[in-house]
Amino acid sequence: MDIEKKFELIKRNTYEIIEESELKELLKNNKNPIIYWGTAPTGRPHVGYFFPALKIADLLKAGFKVKILLADLHAALDNVTWSVLEKRYKYYKAIIPLLVKSIGVDIKNLEFVRGSDFQLKKDYIFDVMRLSTHVSVKDATKAASEVVKSVEGEKAKLSGLLYPLMQSLDEEYLKTDAQLGGTDQRKIMVLARENLPKLGYKSRIEVMHALIPGLVSGKMSSSDEGSKIDLLDGPETIKRKLKNAEMVEGDPNNGVMAFLKYVIMIIKQDQKKFFFIERDEKYGGDLKYKTYEEIEKDFVAKKLHPLDLKNAVAAEISGMLNPIQTKRKELEKIAKDAYNN
Repeated sequence: MDIEKKFELIKRNTYEIIEESELKELLKNNKNPIIYWGTAPTGRPHVGYFFPALKIADLLKAGFKVKILLADLHAALDNVTWSVLEKRYKYYKAIIPLLVKSIGVDIKNLEFVRGSDFQLKKDYIFDVMRLSTHVSVKDATKAASEVVKSVEGEKAKLSGLLYPLMQSLDEEYLKTDAQLGGTDQRKIMVLARENLPKLGYKSRIEVMHALIPGLVSGKMSSSDEGSKIDLLDGPETIKRKLKNAEMVEGDPNNGVMAFLKYVIMIIKQDQKKFFFIERDEKYGGDLKYKTYEEIEKDFVAKKLHPLDLKNAVAAEISGMLNPIQTKRKELEKIAKDAYNN
């Protein structure tokens, strides 16, 4: 794959890259660059995690080595109690690799790293203190504002201000060339670019994807059961949640259409498969689509009813979750220990 094709693959479905010129230069000069994606073991992962998983797949195809940081200490800084931290980490450690594998990714260049394995070492802690002398309370609060719950309200905690400093330093200590994250991470990424050079470290390339909207409102969130589909939800639960999802006939601006566009149809495109919708003959019979644009056109023209589309999306999601749910019994046991307390 030539450099331009690699660049276009990496850019696919991204919201912003800081900076594109730096990414092209990296691809030109480094055959095996390194990028990391971090996730803190807070709430239970949901189908919105397929979006970064697909970007990880693109990056692997483009020749990157990808490190997935299971950021356990970050979870503690963001209100996960220390008593359940190990249990939450155990759940993420079990389910995140299954999520990535479920989309058919060759994982030979994929590495999982636990945050506390390097974030408690002397040099790292010293650099946290060094960085704290360069970053104001105002800038740390601003950086954390869209990501860290513990900086909110009158009882905001000091831990929330450490979070963006540590995420910045993770780029250096994971020895990466770039970081992948959602648009809610942008302020932390900019903080890292502006401040790492003050410690003598290079600034990194920041690759951002948009956030999948929830089924009912806002972004898909682990803390809002109605907004998301859990990775262990069964077919009937998925169908029920999709049925209750917000979707105005003819209006494509909703979480169901976003998931279809950025996840399902990307997988279909890569696999060269069609998206099928089963309908009774009296309503026009079955439909098949090659692109998202074709689906949206029919939906906007009200040739495609929301319930028919929801049922088809529910069936696709159930199929996507099958590889993960082959270990449902084991995962449910770990989840119960981590979250039912």
